[in-house]
Amino acid sequence: MKKALSFLAMAVLMFTLVACNSDSTSTEGSSSNGGDTAAKDDKTLVIGMGSDMTTFDIHDHNNTSTEAIHINMFNYLVKTGENGDFLPDLAESWENVDETTWSFKLREGVKFHNGEDFTAEDVKFTLERVANDNTVLEHGNYKQIKEVKIVSDYEIEIITYGAEPAMLNRLSRLGSGMLPSEYIETEGWETFLANPIGTGPYKFVEWKKDDRVVLEANPDYFGVKAKWEELVFRAIPEDSTRVSEFLTGGVDIAVNIPPTDWSRIEENEGTSLAESPTQRVMMLVLRTAGDFPTADPKVREAIDLAIDKQAILDSLMEGSGTVTRTRVTPGNTGANEDLYGTSLYDPEKAKELLKEAGYESGLELTLSAPNGRYLKDKESVELMQAMLSEVGINVKLDLLEWSSFSEKYASKSFSDMFLIGYGNSMFDAALALERLREEQAAGETDYSNPKVEELLTAAMTNMNPEERIEQYKEAQAIIAEDRPQIYLYQLDSIYGVSDSISFQPRLDEMIPADEITLK
Repeated sequence: MKKALSFLAMAVLMFTLVACNSDSTSTEGSSSNGGDTAAKDDKTLVIGMGSDMTTFDIHDHNNTSTEAIHINMFNYLVKTGENGDFLPDLAESWENVDETTWSFKLREGVKFHNGEDFTAEDVKFTLERVANDNTVLEHGNYKQIKEVKIVSDYEIEIITYGAEPAMLNRLSRLGSGMLPSEYIETEGWETFLANPIGTGPYKFVEWKKDDRVVLEANPDYFGVKAKWEELVFRAIPEDSTRVSEFLTGGVDIAVNIPPTDWSRIEENEGTSLAESPTQRVMMLVLRTAGDFPTADPKVREAIDLAIDKQAILDSLMEGSGTVTRTRVTPGNTGANEDLYGTSLYDPEKAKELLKEAGYESGLELTLSAPNGRYLKDKESVELMQAMLSEVGINVKLDLLEWSSFSEKYASKSFSDMFLIGYGNSMFDAALALERLREEQAAGETDYSNPKVEELLTAAMTNMNPEERIEQYKEAQAIIAEDRPQIYLYQLDSIYGVSDSISFQPRLDEMIPADEITLK
């Protein structure tokens, strides 16, 4: 290879943490030849994504690639900084008054994209909406909030039902981007979703579904002036098409580069690869109750033992990832590292378990999976299908475009099991394990283990950091044996990057455009 991969250390990544053309936008041919964009004389940054954005409702999705776009339009109260500490964003300062009260002083002079002032009313509107509306996907991560009290136009208190050790984590991520209360209350949600506004460095221009999202610089941004005049996030699900667009200059950065194209990109004049670990853990999510065969713990264990996770990484991703038996990976509060870097593979025992479960003659299961959302997702489930067939499990694959997959995910209408990759924008076990609490598990895994429920409930309000970590570690050990989710591997992220720009991938997979600069 012309250049070595850019393997970024975790510390460097944490340092960077802070939490088809359209008629009107010309992005093709933004480079003079190949992927070399050194001749770029415009201020347009084009990013090739593996899937389309799902929505502009920041409360009704939990999709990392969607948040990677939103982070350029919306601001949080606080943002995550070096070593996981918290830095001011829309809040200038804060204080944990007592176990159930957090006080925040807000930044003054901030304007929404339509010129409205950002005030305490907007904080109250935003956080109480997600805290009280149990129909939105992010409700579970904010229902701890009982009330937002307005002290003055630029001072608020957040009151929680109980002690809330992860409050700042929650306020620095997806679901807490500040919304314009006056605009939404006057014009309605449909108008906002069609013409969204935030306080961020870039503002909305257009969203052509399944094609692109276009943003432009916000000249009235309260922070440092936007580095780009225009941002274009193109949805290019097919790997080969996305790589081709990158190599011919159609995009400046391309996500999820498959290993088969690594050498081609490194050897091409003007293009390079950048790699980093991520928070993303690929997993199978299984039904654990009702008439589903996966309701039998022996069947779930058999599925786990039949899949050679390391072989998938080695054959499809050149080993770019780490097998794991937990979603809470190193770098997150509460990680059980005894379960990280380990995998179970025993096809003979899998056959015995199926026989004990009454499936000696085999069984049939449906596995739903997105096609194009994650690196080699289609190929991965096809390989799992072959591995499972070796032990007598006949798998019917239900491959879906991301928009269709997201609809089924939101409605909890999957059958036996589905493949998904979860990140962790909170950097805390609370987010990683919340979906396995009984309330959120209902209709998806239907997982119910009284001990796990007790541990997760206690940890959610435990202000003693050491005790809280041990509670999460114990819960993970039980979950690893119960297998409502079968963890496969933590993915690394591989990006194609034009040599004309400086870009360092982040652990949380966010793409704040102003961390990307022309050389």
